[in-house]
Parts: sequence; C-alpha cells; structure tokens
Amino acid sequence: MTLTDPIADMLTRVRNANSAGKETVSMPSSKKLVEIARVMEEEGYIRSYEVIDGEPRATLEITLKYGAKKAKTIRGIKRVSKPGLRIYAGKDELPRVLGGLGTAIISTSKGVMTDRDARKLGIGGEVIAYVW
Repeated sequence: MTLTDPIADMLTRVRNANSAGKETVSMPSSKKLVEIARVMEEEGYIRSYEVIDGEPRATLEITLKYGAKKAKTIRGIKRVSKPGLRIYAGKDELPRVLGGLGTAIISTSKGVMTDRDARKLGIGGEVIAYVW
C-alpha cells in the first residue's frame, strides 16, 4: 500500500504514540522522514531515532522523550504544507511558532532545517510542520 502523504503519516504516528505514552514508534523510512526526525532530535523533542534495514523496506524507529512524571515533551504537531496545497515561505516571511517557543520545520534548498536556522542562512522554503 502506498501512502499519499508519508510526512503526515509520520507526524500522526508520533502524535498518537506521544499521547498514549509509548516509548517508541516505528514507520516506513525515507530520506525526508529521517531528516525530519534529525531536526526533531536536535531541537530536543525526541530522544533518538534509528533506521533499521528490513527486507521490503527500511523502518524508522523513533524513541520519544518524556520529562519527570511522564510529562510530554511534544505538546503538539501540525502538518502545514500538504500534497494538495503546498505552503512556501520566503526568507522574510518564515513563520514563528508560539512566538519562538515552538519550531517550524522547513525544507530548503540546503536541506531540512528549523525556521531559526533558515533565518540565519537567509533562505526560505516549504513549511513542512510546526512542533511545540
């Protein structure tokens, strides 16, 4: 079965596992999903990620991060740019999530990065998701 929007599938799996208090969540892997997981790990939303080679295709396994007393690190995830309606932002109109408290994940010509990094480099791109 092919997925129409694998990024939305990934974000939904992470959101559901986070709200259920699961330790890990796995999904079919792709280069873009691994890059999104890398950005989420660098920003401190997840503990780690690992690509496990499999026979039909590789699997991406994400280890979620919780605070003291199972406090959730990820309060919310929202997919912004969808296959039916792509959302692009130039270097001057890059979004700020919750006034800078959250993170916007941007796909640029220099790779997948946060809105902060894209602002520093002075480049825009496709707004993939918001995480807060």
